[in-house]
Amino acid sequence: MTRGTLIVIAKEPVPGRVKTRLQTEFTPDEAAALARASLADTLNTVRAARASRRVLALDGDPGPWLPDGFDVVAQRGAGLDQRLAAAFEDAFDGTPMLLVGMDTPQLTTDQLSFDWSGYDAVLGLTEDGGYWCLGLPAPDRRALIGVPMSTEHTGRDQLRRLRALGLRVLLLPTLRDMDTPRDAAVIAAAYPSLRMSRLYRRLRHAAHPGLLFDQALGGTAHVVAIGTDGRTVPSLSELARWQSPADDVDRLALSRCEGPVLDIGCGPGRIVTALAERGVPALGVDISPRAVSLTTSRGAPALRRPVHDPLPGEGRWGSVLLMDGNIGIGGDPAGLLRRCAELVRPGGLVLVEVDPDDDLDDTAPIVLRSSTGRRSTPLPWARVGTRALLRHARTAGLHPTEDWRTTHRAFLTLRAS
Repeated sequence: MTRGTLIVIAKEPVPGRVKTRLQTEFTPDEAAALARASLADTLNTVRAARASRRVLALDGDPGPWLPDGFDVVAQRGAGLDQRLAAAFEDAFDGTPMLLVGMDTPQLTTDQLSFDWSGYDAVLGLTEDGGYWCLGLPAPDRRALIGVPMSTEHTGRDQLRRLRALGLRVLLLPTLRDMDTPRDAAVIAAAYPSLRMSRLYRRLRHAAHPGLLFDQALGGTAHVVAIGTDGRTVPSLSELARWQSPADDVDRLALSRCEGPVLDIGCGPGRIVTALAERGVPALGVDISPRAVSLTTSRGAPALRRPVHDPLPGEGRWGSVLLMDGNIGIGGDPAGLLRRCAELVRPGGLVLVEVDPDDDLDDTAPIVLRSSTGRRSTPLPWARVGTRALLRHARTAGLHPTEDWRTTHRAFLTLRAS
């Protein structure tokens, strides 16, 4: 398009307002960062393409991602069909116009270089049923108003509308929009040099551990915890057991509890729920908002708070639980046991589920791997067996009273002085 205007229609990449479908795998901030990178890729391509003028039709405010050489006009209109029609009207300077979206970062300058000769309109469809570009020689609201947007047949409907107006339509190659995590993965693999692709790779291998846990609890991914020795950490990889009701081993452990009970790292709440069913007052604490929500949805009380922050009833709990390997929280088992000693009343009980390997004493961080392909940043964690825990308990002023185990799980009960 040596003579004509290239229009990019875009939304300011604000967390929570853009790429919400990416949030099944990414945080709102990460999804917005991917949108920003995709927009930057698109704008840089448009800037490098041949055109007499470049316009950004923007919903929001310009940011540092906007390169020089663009006139900015505010989007107006209610629905997307109205906003598209208005963008053509506001950008028109008497020459043909081609409008592209912000969702195809793989767009190339070659794809923007075509000959309009013999055609009245241009349309580029997308694999999901939409379209990535629309070209018109002049504004024409009849071409857009009333076309259903954001459907699986928007592209077909748009083509049908153009042809119904008697326009000869040049169809450009079909592209893939970046709307879902799968779209982002496919585009990043096929076009590795894009800014969006580079960011995608960094995010994929640098997820916050809490995000992956929340996704696992929400059922959108399966998560496996891996230690530096390459071994799976079963206590952090048994989602099905966490979400099921308390089993026979859990109930055997709970039979030792003296109320009221504080369950540290309560997860989705099976232990707190089982205690409530036995009539034992109990509270779960967890740093995961998803875990706390699942616990309270079961009718059991839970609080979102780190264990080292102030907690209700400090020094008055009858029992404190560290089930499912939660002695590993923070990677400092001695410090965590000292905290538990502060929380229980004199003579109170601390029940700890330890690793079945009595000699294990590993305080190296672990990494979470998600079935969606994401990998977490290192998570401070500890894996300890009975012998190591007994050493740590002595420094915390806790005295062992019972060491018991089942086929696959091992426990210690400790008493405060």
